[in-house]
Amino acid sequence: MEPVVRAAVCRGFGEPLGVEDLELAGPGPDELRIEVVACAVCHSDVTFADGAWGGDLPAVYGHEAAGRVAEVGAGVTSVSPGDPVVVTLVRSCGTCWSCRRGEPVFCTTSFRLDEHSPLRDGAGVAVGHGLRTAAFAEEAVVHVSQVATLPEDLPLHAASLLACGVITGVGAVLNTARVEPGSTVVVIGVGGVGVNALQGARIAGAERIVAVDLVEDKLALAGRFGATDTVAAGSVDVVEAVREMTAGRGADYVFASVGSGSVMAQAVSLCRRGGTAVMVGIPGNGARLDLDAVAIPNDGLRVLGSKMGSARPSEDIPRMIGHWSRGELLLEELISSRHPLEGIDDAFAEVRHGEALRSVVLPSQH
Repeated sequence: MEPVVRAAVCRGFGEPLGVEDLELAGPGPDELRIEVVACAVCHSDVTFADGAWGGDLPAVYGHEAAGRVAEVGAGVTSVSPGDPVVVTLVRSCGTCWSCRRGEPVFCTTSFRLDEHSPLRDGAGVAVGHGLRTAAFAEEAVVHVSQVATLPEDLPLHAASLLACGVITGVGAVLNTARVEPGSTVVVIGVGGVGVNALQGARIAGAERIVAVDLVEDKLALAGRFGATDTVAAGSVDVVEAVREMTAGRGADYVFASVGSGSVMAQAVSLCRRGGTAVMVGIPGNGARLDLDAVAIPNDGLRVLGSKMGSARPSEDIPRMIGHWSRGELLLEELISSRHPLEGIDDAFAEVRHGEALRSVVLPSQH
């Protein structure tokens, strides 16, 4: 009989999650079983659970996790039981066209776990391996390419944020846009990803870093993560405010961390001539983006998409750990709240209402 683990199961889009006992199959070749110590709630988890991106149910979501290796499958030599690891949704073969180009987030290989979920409920029905990780659970089975080892002095609840929010926000700045020292950067949306874009801009050496948000409490925190200026989007004209800060030019780089077509369009309007707008947040299915077709070529604008910060986890996570160890990257300070698995609906509510930078679920905490 397979091991039984507690997991938060989505059985209806937009409905509360229920904590259930599920059977978890052991790891196959090149796979690992992870004891999940912490899993942060990303807006993508909420978007999936609300049905905005479709998908099959029932499913277990959660993809921003950290824990310890509990068991390794055949062929795994890079990690051993007991090792602390961060677990990402990036599953890559290392040999397909995209992987060979250094773009593992676009890996085209189909893995065993893509075809056969390791989870079953009490009736023997397959439960979806959501976001390739299913980490809102006491344990998870993932491919070895999805993990990176951690130093023992990095707390696992803080390390979980490296799996998505940090590499997405910081990576959008350092990898996708390659922001240059002395630049002016605007970040729209100071949530779990946007706040890390602020940190990325600080690490990159940007001279002026402007945080834009509707929520005053988030703007009050922005300076701690790198913002030199803030704009309250609900009370002032954002375009006018940014133009005034930049002698009428606009910003060198603008990051739209909110998954909204109107925010994405605004990001482009805030750029200077020759500037770069980076779309980081992902809207629900069917969203459209309306841009000035003349301005793009006439003003030499660059409009870039950034999936998971264009991350190469095997390289970027160690780099982020280096920034953390030197005091350049805040992790613990990103955590707004902690919840046991049974409190996951409260964590989701915080994300839906825009109250959290990162809410963290601790599956082993009862």
